[in-house]
Amino acid sequence: MSLSEIMFYILAAVIIVFSILTVTSRRVLRAAVYLLFVLVATAGMYFLLNYQFMAAVQLTLYAGGIVVLIIFSILLTSHISHRFEKPPLWKILAGGSTFVFGTGLTLWVLLSHVFTPSSQKAMEVNMTEIGNHLLSLNKEGFVLPFEVISILLLATMVAAIIIAKKEDNTKSDEI
Repeated sequence: MSLSEIMFYILAAVIIVFSILTVTSRRVLRAAVYLLFVLVATAGMYFLLNYQFMAAVQLTLYAGGIVVLIIFSILLTSHISHRFEKPPLWKILAGGSTFVFGTGLTLWVLLSHVFTPSSQKAMEVNMTEIGNHLLSLNKEGFVLPFEVISILLLATMVAAIIIAKKEDNTKSDEI
């Protein structure tokens, strides 16, 4: 077993364990920190695949942007000890059945297709070409994905503010 295979299995285990901890944690700050570990391990997977640009985007945009934004909104509004309520049984069953279906579908796709390495030589890419692709609206352009990511960041900011201000609204209604 090579070192890259060992790293792959370690990163895969980190992603699986911390993903489960992220969705099962009832404390908001802990869930955000677990999510940070998942996103950093995903960037590690990109590094293993020699996708340094995607790894850098993963680290700066997701790990650096979204998680830090969530953590700051929680810390700045003094909801560090906030705990989510225990979900009802029907939500647990719905989530579990979705998990089983998604796992089954993923395994079916992976096991029913033969994946072979490409025999093509890797392309040489320079910074001018990357910049042209980033600003291009053509088939190989990246303007639309970056716009989608900016909408995702906006939605994350709104969600973080709603979660952080959730208790304050209930207290003001009682007064």
